[in-house]
Amino acid sequence: MEILSQMWSLLGLLTVLQNVLPSQLLSLLHSLYESLQDLLSPYSYFEIPEFNGYCGVDLNDLYRHVHLYLNAANHAPGAACRRLTLSRSPSSNRISFAVAPNHTVHDAFGGHRVTWTHHVETAQDSLEEKRSFTLRLPKRHRHALLSPYLAHVTARAEEFERVSRERRLFTNNTTGSGSFESGWVSVPFRHPSTFETLALEPELKRQIKNDLTAFADGKEFYNRVGRAWKRGYLLHGPPGSGKSSLIAAMANFLCYDVYDLELTKVSDNSELRSLLIQTTNRSIIVIEDIDCSVDLTADRTTKKTQAAKLSKRKKSQTASFTRCEESGRVTLSGLLNFTDGLWSCCGDERIVVFTTNHRDSVDPALVRCGRMDVHVSLNTCGVHAFRELARNYLGVDSHVLFEAVEGCIRSGGSLTPAHVGEILLRNRGDADVAMREVLAAMQGRMLAAAAVADQAENEDTTVGVRSPESVLLMGSPENWDALSGKKRKEQHGGNNNWDKKVKFFVRLRSLTRSDPGR
Repeated sequence: MEILSQMWSLLGLLTVLQNVLPSQLLSLLHSLYESLQDLLSPYSYFEIPEFNGYCGVDLNDLYRHVHLYLNAANHAPGAACRRLTLSRSPSSNRISFAVAPNHTVHDAFGGHRVTWTHHVETAQDSLEEKRSFTLRLPKRHRHALLSPYLAHVTARAEEFERVSRERRLFTNNTTGSGSFESGWVSVPFRHPSTFETLALEPELKRQIKNDLTAFADGKEFYNRVGRAWKRGYLLHGPPGSGKSSLIAAMANFLCYDVYDLELTKVSDNSELRSLLIQTTNRSIIVIEDIDCSVDLTADRTTKKTQAAKLSKRKKSQTASFTRCEESGRVTLSGLLNFTDGLWSCCGDERIVVFTTNHRDSVDPALVRCGRMDVHVSLNTCGVHAFRELARNYLGVDSHVLFEAVEGCIRSGGSLTPAHVGEILLRNRGDADVAMREVLAAMQGRMLAAAAVADQAENEDTTVGVRSPESVLLMGSPENWDALSGKKRKEQHGGNNNWDKKVKFFVRLRSLTRSDPGR
């Protein structure tokens, strides 16, 4: 009790001195006390205010990084705080939390313990709040810890911001004005496709994921070799092979925005450049059906024809004519500048994706190395891809008809992932019915392919007997009769083969219609 009474007496004396002594002297005494405390304390303190300077206008980027670092949901410092403030924005389902005002959290770095304190002060006669973070480091190691630790905080904060932010799907406007204010419109991007649900062969999945990871982590590498930090992908395959689903899976894997560029809505090369400038970093720029968007391949043919006709004219007239012809539309050179020219380096961490159903129809200048770095062939559904679809749609890892389906796939009766997925989706309530219908569709595809092949063989036989032009390839006229007899014999043998194929598939279908449990 005696100690408590002495403490109360001391507090009373300090209160009296605070009311009696002038404010200048009190400020000096407070400054001396803090200096003495800093001298005797084993820690150093660093304050990070919310705004830079005294005006409170310029936001301190380091404060934002510390806020993100401490408030990451999977991060130990923020989760270990005794009191948190929870919040959720209307456009996101993610619940975020912040360190409550005037509370402290602890962190570890380099074998040392550091402390963060969130200060919130309300200004007198005002509703405005002054926020700041105070970092406490061991005084003996502050020079060795400060810069690396803040770099660690910034890197973790940027990674958390990239993963947690809402992704957007952009498309270019139809106004055709090329204005910088309204070049793109966007909606939230919430496509559920991931590499785990994608119907691809495991080795192809692994290669694509490794390439994307190396690209996302390759900032220093691209700067060192002097290349723009971008990557080009060409996805080619028949309709329904999963090109759009792969793009969505890439965006979800990297947490990138998606810009769906419709070239038919772009008026000229200048508007194309302005659209490129407006795209953000960490984005995927998609041009689907590049062989059908604009007639780019015709540019070279047209220019060669014009050059032949105008070879006798002056160079100035030729250049003027070419400029007049190219004005008012997107040209091949403009698209090349978009993908691999000077304008392609106006941003960082961008992926350009071209898709096409017919790779041979794309101009070779667009798909050479350096523009389209990765060519991905997406064809019909393979064995592993089919098992992945069955697992996703039906929830089964094995079935009595798996071997029959895989036999059809290896024999050329495979369907596209979209076709298989539609059948499984329609019959997702009964795995047996779904598997039988998939098998019947594959058998029908094999029968149709065999019929087309036999029809083509019969047509070749008929042409070989009756067409005079084919004689030049087959032999002299005195061998016509012998050749005709040989063809008729081959045709008869082909019919026997066709009968054998039909009998085989009829027997296979009858087996698949039986009870799977028997």
